[in-house]
Amino acid sequence: MSTTPDTTARMVEVSGAEALWLLEGSTLGRLVYVQRERAVVRPARHLWGVGRLVVRTPAALGALPSSVSYHVDEVDAETGEGWTVTATGPFDLVTDPHEAAHYRRALPGWTHGPHDTFLRLRPQTITGFRLGATADDAR
Repeated sequence: MSTTPDTTARMVEVSGAEALWLLEGSTLGRLVYVQRERAVVRPARHLWGVGRLVVRTPAALGALPSSVSYHVDEVDAETGEGWTVTATGPFDLVTDPHEAAHYRRALPGWTHGPHDTFLRLRPQTITGFRLGATADDAR
């Protein structure tokens, strides 16, 4: 029988409330969608409000997909410990110029112009995991 501790990395699913709390506490993530049968991943910034996730991304959405995913994580590169959250659902483009101006002030971006897109994502699923727990931690 081995007496060395189990240091195998683990993924432990968190509740929807905790996943939402982790998402709300961050500001940087990745917008993920399918375009022309290829997965597209773009950096994005976000804020949560009134049951919607507002995302600012340098993505030029041509043919609009019916839904998108938004992924946020915080993982320590040395220990592998951290968390990951993904929200998926339908979205609306923010087209009102006053609303877009508000979000432009609230969410810093990487670019302005035709590749400066604001989305209102209505998550139908929010899933999250804690990373790096050992067998002893999970008990």
